[in-house]
Amino acid sequence: MNGEQALELFRHLIQVAIFIAGPVLGASLVAGVSVGVLQAAIQVNEASISFIVKVTTVILVIVALGPMLVAREVDYARSSFVAIEHVVH
Repeated sequence: MNGEQALELFRHLIQVAIFIAGPVLGASLVAGVSVGVLQAAIQVNEASISFIVKVTTVILVIVALGPMLVAREVDYARSSFVAIEHVVH
């Protein structure tokens, strides 16, 4: 294995990690900012409201996109196990 192949494996790892974590983190960010703006507008500063909304949003995203995210992760794991032969050789 040369440096270019190792860089390609690392690039693929980063892409899969972003693909899996991106939707969950993005939804959590949008929910947190929305609740923050709403709380600022109505002057209710309760941390548990924001926490509950973010947790609920993350759970809904995982339920909705979970099968697609897991399928991508399994495909990456399979390709990594196949690539072991080329890495060790």
